[in-house]
Amino acid sequence: MRRRWLLGLAALVAVVLVAAGAVVTTRLVSRPSPGPVAGSATPSPSAAPTTPTPAPVTASPTPPPGADLKGPLNLLLVGVDTRVSVPGWEPHADSVLVLHVPAGLGRAYLFSLPRDLVVDIPAYPKAGYPGGRTKLTHAMSYGSRVPGDKKHPSTAQGYELLRSTVSRYTGLRIDAGAVITFGGFDKLVDTLGGVDLYVDQRVASIHRRPDGRYRDRSGSTYTGPQMVYQPGNRHLTGWQALDYARQRYTAGGDYTRQRHQQQLIRALARKILDQGLARDPDRVEQVVAALGRTLVYVGGGRRLIDFAYALGGLPAEKFVLVGLPGDGVGSGSSYRGEQLRPVGRQFLAALRGGSADAYLAAHPSLRVRN
Repeated sequence: MRRRWLLGLAALVAVVLVAAGAVVTTRLVSRPSPGPVAGSATPSPSAAPTTPTPAPVTASPTPPPGADLKGPLNLLLVGVDTRVSVPGWEPHADSVLVLHVPAGLGRAYLFSLPRDLVVDIPAYPKAGYPGGRTKLTHAMSYGSRVPGDKKHPSTAQGYELLRSTVSRYTGLRIDAGAVITFGGFDKLVDTLGGVDLYVDQRVASIHRRPDGRYRDRSGSTYTGPQMVYQPGNRHLTGWQALDYARQRYTAGGDYTRQRHQQQLIRALARKILDQGLARDPDRVEQVVAALGRTLVYVGGGRRLIDFAYALGGLPAEKFVLVGLPGDGVGSGSSYRGEQLRPVGRQFLAALRGGSADAYLAAHPSLRVRN
């Protein structure tokens, strides 16, 4: 069960890695050419004029990676509940995030879709799924089924069906994405030296003690001292950042957890910029290595470096976090899942129509600020 806790945050880390890679790529490609070498010969002002040598004919310069990507772009980031130690375990989408970059690539919006969002999942013959209306998280598991081979579900297939489902619900074309599997998040944060985060409400951990050890558990009940995150500016280690942003049994439930995850990704992005990672490819490699094989890039025929370079000019202050509120739906006392409130669904329409800034100005509560 512990492995599941890493997934929502690991999906957010994918955004940081793309952002870091974008800046590094930009620095490397746009590095200025060296000036004259000291001690090299230069023409004397009094020297006799010489016949100009015709400039050599050279081929057109190779365009930088992703030069043809002008936007809009939509990246789907998925945290997958996959238990590789359990034969035949079908992956579930534990965290679903969309990064929308409008035409011009000068701004980006990151928002989450509830894992329990009730949606129409299209038929997927490759997995033998006839289609139906159920929770978004199941699109990954239903799509992963391999007819005749229950022991080896396909995460790639699951992503394909989830991508189609998200695209239908949001009305956005998905250009690329990342599927995140197990591990590495706490190590990633520690590699960066921890992270500075504003804790916006009191959060008591149901899983950890103040010293980081796991609390005792009997069935579904945890006992013993609890780690408590008090409001204010805090410096969190890897395990603390992971623990804080995984808590959903608090005021606001899973929607609060989504907000805390988004705040954490912004804090990590600031950490990367403050450390000058953009000018240190070796450090970026260390960060990527800390994540290991948890990140699987799905590019739709495009390289990761294409998207990285295309987003290299995105200003940090133009990276907008958006929280979409929702409510539970069901029949009587039977819980079916979640639905977005009209204000959230209308934001998606504004996003498609290119008027997201105006909509957020009229509905400032949707912006995640802390």
